[in-house]
Amino acid sequence: MPKIDILGFPHFYELTQFNAHKSSPVLIFVHGWLLGKSYWQPLVQKMSSDYRCLIYDLRGFGDSQFSGDDQTQQDYDYTLNSYAQDLQIMLGQLEIKEAWLIGHSLGGSIALWTAKLDPNVVKGVICLNAGGGIYLKEEFERFRSFGAKLVQMRPAWLINVPFLDLLFAYVMVRHRLPRQWGKQRLVDFVKADSNAALGSLMSSTTEEQVHFLPLLVSQLKQPVYFIAGSKDMVMETKYVRHLASFHWLFQEFGSNVVEIDDCGHLAMLEQTEIVESHIRQFIDKTYHLGEH
Repeated sequence: MPKIDILGFPHFYELTQFNAHKSSPVLIFVHGWLLGKSYWQPLVQKMSSDYRCLIYDLRGFGDSQFSGDDQTQQDYDYTLNSYAQDLQIMLGQLEIKEAWLIGHSLGGSIALWTAKLDPNVVKGVICLNAGGGIYLKEEFERFRSFGAKLVQMRPAWLINVPFLDLLFAYVMVRHRLPRQWGKQRLVDFVKADSNAALGSLMSSTTEEQVHFLPLLVSQLKQPVYFIAGSKDMVMETKYVRHLASFHWLFQEFGSNVVEIDDCGHLAMLEQTEIVESHIRQFIDKTYHLGEH
């Protein structure tokens, strides 16, 4: 599996080959918290006939693990801006000149930040099960406390606990995923680096960061679309629509949000074909409107 060194940290990725439409933008898929690049594979298999597709593991997640000493690793931070800088560097090293970013959950926020950092390359953003911009103090404090405890309670032997993968096939989704995905989620849950897992959680859920997201979205000149799951209990549709409302597409057309019925927080696995259809429609609509 190919990898790129970014600021001393190895990043593992997969990039599909050229196809008949070489002038099309490259689709960059950014995964969410405690996940990894593999969850995009079903979608990439469908999209790669018409687009080059890049999936990769964020710093400290999946296969992108630091192999140096602990002291050196402490020099890294895990803010949304840092992850966006990583992606910007990756796009440069891979010589990608035109891209659309598709970000899931935390990855949606990273995609938005990257669009701000690199507007000449990033032509559009699609946020999947991602939203926010409303800070509820008590709820966020409970969430941060629970997340911190979750990160600390991940011994490696959890992977071998019988039937635990079945539990992971049910978590955050409307209907149980195939068992293979439960196993993958368990592996990625245990594998994630503690510094990255805790650092990204804490830095992205501060009051300052949460309130900054709407301002960020309002500043983006590129088209930004949002795909929500009607049964998503992690990122409820009201929070998706709230964040989307700050973008010029919503203000001018009110049409930059789509909601998928009977879908939870992992839309790319739960409703792959519907997500694919929406992505294609968003990109086609943009290019037909001359927003290229």
